[in-house]
Amino acid sequence: QGKFTLLRDTRTDGSFLVHHFLSFYLRAGCKVCFVALLQSFSHYNIVAQKLGVSLTAAKERGQLVFLEGLKSCLDLLFGEEEKQSGQPSPLQFISESASNLKALFDFVWTSLTPAGSDSWKGPVLLVDDLSVLLSLGAAPVAVLDFIHYCRVTVCSQLKGNIVVLVHSNEDSEDEENELVVNSLCHHSDLILWVEGLATGFCKDVHGQIKIIRRVSLELTAEQDLIQIYQYKIQDKNVTFFARGLSAAVL
Repeated sequence: QGKFTLLRDTRTDGSFLVHHFLSFYLRAGCKVCFVALLQSFSHYNIVAQKLGVSLTAAKERGQLVFLEGLKSCLDLLFGEEEKQSGQPSPLQFISESASNLKALFDFVWTSLTPAGSDSWKGPVLLVDDLSVLLSLGAAPVAVLDFIHYCRVTVCSQLKGNIVVLVHSNEDSEDEENELVVNSLCHHSDLILWVEGLATGFCKDVHGQIKIIRRVSLELTAEQDLIQIYQYKIQDKNVTFFARGLSAAVL
């Protein structure tokens, strides 16, 4: 409880980790607020069904609060959002001059603050993918402020967890994105860094994952614990193995 997990991908797609954490926390009986900026609800639902979880049922019983970013953006641009709900959109900053993510934070706060009748085990904020906020025009400082307030609220006050995915490319010239990624790395309790193979595409090894446990955050003299595995994504699960020890090699 109270942990901030950063999912970082470079030269590959790390969304399989998002699907894992989403199904994991729903099965564990946690209240989940999912800020989905990258794909539609039906996409996440189809993958979740393969993993044995129904997002539609979770929404109906109040366990999952789902923000469909793609739809919200379109509704906002065409003025449909406020007509339908009467409430300001969580992505209100798109149509305003001030790059302010307060409306998005209010959405998270409202979604995860426990009501008297709630019996969920703990609140979880899941964001896929934070880099999209920068593409929509939010300033890096605004994005970092948003994450800071979410950490104080969800991790410290509500004793919940936050899982955030960011794309990064060390060779890119997108300085704003790299600033956000590097800042988040310093604050994370756990970093799962997925990278494509340096040697290129391989049918039996889809990439490598670096697991960094931030022991140094606890103000001890110890260094961070780093483990590196390679992985292969299958239809309903992912297999991990030590580097160079895939089934194809052995």
